[in-house]
Amino acid sequence: MTTYRVNQSEVEEIIDTDVDNLHPFIIAADTIVTNKLTGKGLGDDLLKEITRWLSAHLVAIRDPRLKKDKIGETEATFFIGKEGSGLDSTPYGQQVKLLDTSGTLANLGKKTASIEAIL
Repeated sequence: MTTYRVNQSEVEEIIDTDVDNLHPFIIAADTIVTNKLTGKGLGDDLLKEITRWLSAHLVAIRDPRLKKDKIGETEATFFIGKEGSGLDSTPYGQQVKLLDTSGTLANLGKKTASIEAIL
């Protein structure tokens, strides 16, 4: 059995969700952190926190957070981040960017450019 950096109860400490099984989100977050941040000079404790907040980010995409609530004449608006805005689409993802001091995860999916000089 594979061991991951975080477990369901650790993720539930930072996100309240109706999703019963957080395991798929934890697997995805742990895989991303392992593949993208190994060797970037971040300690094990920090990698664990990044994994935890990234797991919560993925959960929040699946189970959007309540942004506005109205009881009289019943109204609810959900926080759904701007599509294509990556980690900025949830407060959890924004925390991931803060924790990842290498900047690696913040730059995922961004286009890169290079200039080559011919002499």
